[in-house]
Amino acid sequence: MGPEGEAGRSPGVRSEKTGSRRARGGGGSGLPGERRRGEAPSPAPLPSSALPSLPIPSLAPERNPPRPGGFRGRRQLVAAPGPRPSSNGDPEGGADAARACAEPVQATLSSLKMLDVGKWPIFSLCSEEELQLIRQACVFGSAGNEVLYTTVNDEIFVLGTNCSGCLGLGDVQSTIEPRRLDSLNGKKIACLSYGSGPHIVLATTEGEVFTWGHNAYSQLGNGTTNHGLVPCHISTNLSNKQVTEVACGSYHSLVLTSDGEVFAWGYNNSGQVGSGSTANQPIPRRVMGCLQNKVVVNIACGQMCSMAVVNTGEVYVWGYNGNGQLGLGSSGNQPTPCRIAALQGIRVQRVACGYAHTLVLTDEGQVYAWGANSYGQLGIGNKSNQSYPAPVFMEKDSSCCRQPSPCPTPDFPCAARCSRIIEIAACHSAHTSAAKTQGGHVYMWGQCRGQSVILPHLTHFSCTDDVFACFATPAVSWRLLSVEPDDHLTVAESLKREFDNPNTADLKFLVDGKYIYAHKVLLRIRCEHFRSSLEDNQDDIVEMSEFSYPVYRAFLEYLYTDSISLPPEEAVGLLDLATFYRENRLKKLCQQTIKQGICEENAIALLSAAVKYDAQDLEEFCFRFCINHLTVVTQTSGFAEMDHDLLKNFISKASRVGAFKN
Repeated sequence: MGPEGEAGRSPGVRSEKTGSRRARGGGGSGLPGERRRGEAPSPAPLPSSALPSLPIPSLAPERNPPRPGGFRGRRQLVAAPGPRPSSNGDPEGGADAARACAEPVQATLSSLKMLDVGKWPIFSLCSEEELQLIRQACVFGSAGNEVLYTTVNDEIFVLGTNCSGCLGLGDVQSTIEPRRLDSLNGKKIACLSYGSGPHIVLATTEGEVFTWGHNAYSQLGNGTTNHGLVPCHISTNLSNKQVTEVACGSYHSLVLTSDGEVFAWGYNNSGQVGSGSTANQPIPRRVMGCLQNKVVVNIACGQMCSMAVVNTGEVYVWGYNGNGQLGLGSSGNQPTPCRIAALQGIRVQRVACGYAHTLVLTDEGQVYAWGANSYGQLGIGNKSNQSYPAPVFMEKDSSCCRQPSPCPTPDFPCAARCSRIIEIAACHSAHTSAAKTQGGHVYMWGQCRGQSVILPHLTHFSCTDDVFACFATPAVSWRLLSVEPDDHLTVAESLKREFDNPNTADLKFLVDGKYIYAHKVLLRIRCEHFRSSLEDNQDDIVEMSEFSYPVYRAFLEYLYTDSISLPPEEAVGLLDLATFYRENRLKKLCQQTIKQGICEENAIALLSAAVKYDAQDLEEFCFRFCINHLTVVTQTSGFAEMDHDLLKNFISKASRVGAFKN
């Protein structure tokens, strides 16, 4: 369905100011398909629906699972996941945010920008020159004493104690200086995970799997129990598969393929391989049972348990369950995948496993936790183990909610923005959990530098990785880090700095009484609309009345940065602008940002906006969200006030997908 209300927006009209042009609809002469801008209907704000009530009986004090022979009494570690938002968690049993009202959500189609790796102590062994070359890194080991990193030249280096040959150098000699891992020359890392030996499981951008390190329990998947001193390509049962995610338990391994299949191998004393027995699995074997006809989208491993999230939002678990970390309401081990029934009706997007506890993130930005809790790592206000999922709430920053009453953005209630989580994190070798809100606030809980923090604590960090660098013991990374260079300004970075710079600008936009400074040549290069409207135009001021200051500033900033910086409620207006200017890539970014702010109260309004602005991807996303939360959505005022044609189409489409069968 195309944009509504097609009519002519007036071209720029001279104002009484000398050298000034009043722009309507973006200044637009020369733009085909001009129209008047209409607003999508917005439902009145409703109170947030209560979270599903889940039983949360506590277990007896947490118990350690049986340790593999020959390693009794040693500290047990589990692996960190790849670069996706979910992660493996935190050890156990061993040794925005409200400012989202003002703070923007960063949306970009490129990879996330990460922190300075120098915050990890082991990187003090590297020179400044070496640190500046790092682009990816993973710190691991029983004391954070080993590291693998890639450089700007796609070379892979390692350094550290090299326990069990985990550096992959062909020997077991420790190294205090970085050594290049030549056996992986030419390979680009997509994701990386590690176990307690440690053993390493790595997937390349081409979907290949390489393993090395400790192998007493066949966790390398090469059919032997010999330690792997150099990376070995694992192809058995994976030769025609593209691996997209990897996860390691203490001594077992999981991989996820592009077609949603899970393969497992290694130590299996508690059923963590999911084969239905307790025999170790020496080579990759597909996990079947309840997962046979499911499409898995995310995996994670605890010390001796495994988790998988499927595309319908269900969570399947198997393996050791002595502390209730499977969330099944019991403490018995599970040798094959079993669905967590307590999460019925809750759509999970990501799962993160600690040593003996589990976190999940739902499609509405809510966190649930269960399992071991002696350090408060569940974040529920006590230290009692939980065998059922329990909701985790982030305490609002008392300084952030300064909006007038009533809320100026009822489609995006402030309380929802304050507590909406977009990332969860946990680490196998520390009793620590972390989360990041939509507004950029980072919370931590669990064991933090020896203290037991039983409720999420708001930090000053900008990313969850900082929590593990500064507060985890040992200081290891919970995922493969991605590092942005800061030693040299590229052409793109230089242009970003010049946005809204009055010292170099030759054009000013006057919007809502405020100036935005820009450069004519860049606007003409980057935007077809400006290429025509600024041709032979000598004006140095353009007045804009059709769009708000935040929206138009975000649009101009996008032309300099290729990203947008807006809260979701403002992104709807930017979607309107992007549709009008025919900026298709900007439309994609707007849709991505708007998705982060969807909730049951505003889903219909966002669906209406998506239809109005012909944003098909967002329309499908909003429709699916409405179907998944149909009972609550149909009780909102937005649904009651829905446009007749839109309502008719919604009911028809919902009927075709069987939404009204019950």
